[in-house]
Amino acid sequence: MERVLIVGLDRPEIEDLKILAAVPMIASPVLPRIKIERGELFAERSGAAGSFLPITRVVYHGIFDDDFDFISALALWGGTCLPNALGMMDCRLRLPCLARALRVSRFNSMPRGYGDRRTRVAVSTESVAKWGNRHCGENKERFTDSWECVEPTVIEEFVIGQAVRIMIIGDRAWQISLTGDDWRKSIHPDAAHFTDADPLLLEDSRRLAAHFGLELAGIDYMIGNDGTRHLLEVNHIPNVDRFPEIRKAYLEYVARWIG
Repeated sequence: MERVLIVGLDRPEIEDLKILAAVPMIASPVLPRIKIERGELFAERSGAAGSFLPITRVVYHGIFDDDFDFISALALWGGTCLPNALGMMDCRLRLPCLARALRVSRFNSMPRGYGDRRTRVAVSTESVAKWGNRHCGENKERFTDSWECVEPTVIEEFVIGQAVRIMIIGDRAWQISLTGDDWRKSIHPDAAHFTDADPLLLEDSRRLAAHFGLELAGIDYMIGNDGTRHLLEVNHIPNVDRFPEIRKAYLEYVARWIG
């Protein structure tokens, strides 16, 4: 029997999916308990502790502090998952994701630095320290001269220019201009908007998504004032409800994928 586990989506998106894809579902906005027995995936029913049902497909769309083992378990299961569980596993942690992505992207000329916890890293130009694995624009600071690393930290040059995201959902793609009140730019401010897609960034983004096996992804770039393009990061769980057009495309894509 077909049964889909949906993890991380909020209630409005879940309700729309129930209409678009009329199949039995277990929907959880947080990480549910799962288990794998003889190659079959089971998930605990909502509000029924200890009662598990078999799952044939998983739709995963969330960022949780403790989700790496959950994603890795989906990869271990090896069943049908959206996005691809191995791709999510490879992208979930900032440092290994960046190291892999820079080997694939053509816009990898910016050298990165690194510091272990309780180390001080010196720089010759204004730079940005990034730490943690939230992939949500958090845990980053500008600095000059040197940075004391409280935990493992990636160091990159601060680039003056335009931050953009290439959003990929299946065969469709959009370029979004990221904005913000200060140097931190994201998709959330009201001023964030669609722009004409840079064909070079679009090609690069599709190459990265294909490399990680991700059916959907948000790839962030910095375009310097001199026109130089720099890969910033690959987001395996990009925001899909900021823009109505993207929300609609995502839900329709998920519904077709389930069907």
